Formats: sequence, C-alpha cells, structure tokens
Amino acid sequence: MIDLNPLGWLPLRRIRVRGPSMAPTLRDGDVVLARRGRRPRAGDVVVVTWVTRPGQLSIKRAVRPAGDGWFVVGDNETASTDSRELGPALVHGVIRWRAWPRPRRLAGA
Repeated sequence: MIDLNPLGWLPLRRIRVRGPSMAPTLRDGDVVLARRGRRPRAGDVVVVTWVTRPGQLSIKRAVRPAGDGWFVVGDNETASTDSRELGPALVHGVIRWRAWPRPRRLAGA
C-alpha cells in the first residue's frame, strides 16, 4: 500500500539529508524543515517520491510540472538519481529552511 501522506499530518517535518545529490545546497547530515501542503514552484527544493520507489523520500529541486508530477533534479548532477532516470516525481512538501548546521533560508525559496 502506498502511503498517501509520507510527511505525516503535521504541517512541518524535520528531515535529515542523506547523500551528496543536493550538494552544494544541502550536504549529507544537514537537517531541513519540509512544509507539506505548499504548491511547489520551479526552483524550489522539494521532498518527493516516485511511483517506482513509493517508500523512498528524496530531496530534489523542482524544475517544471510534468504530467501529474514534477520533473526534479539534484543540484549535483553526477551524484543524483532523479527525473532524468525515474520520470516525474510526486511532490509531498517544499523545503524553505535548513535548520542545522548554520540555519538559513534556502535560495530560491
């Protein structure tokens, strides 16, 4: 069964970044705040899943709407599995803030 609310019911969720796909914007171990219920815009950093990987949350950058989802890519092209391989992604939340280390608002947010 696919979890229709992978970010839960609260409006904000804290997520720890894993892997290098969003470097240099986000690095492995960073903690971000994802807000569910926000409509993404091109350039936003978002939390996504793919139909072929429903249980795996990924953090990527929204590029453009694509059918029923979004075409998303990692900022680090050489270390990212994204819409170029997996097709459009389902967006579950928008990330506006890095909470740790060095809290700050993300560019483009």
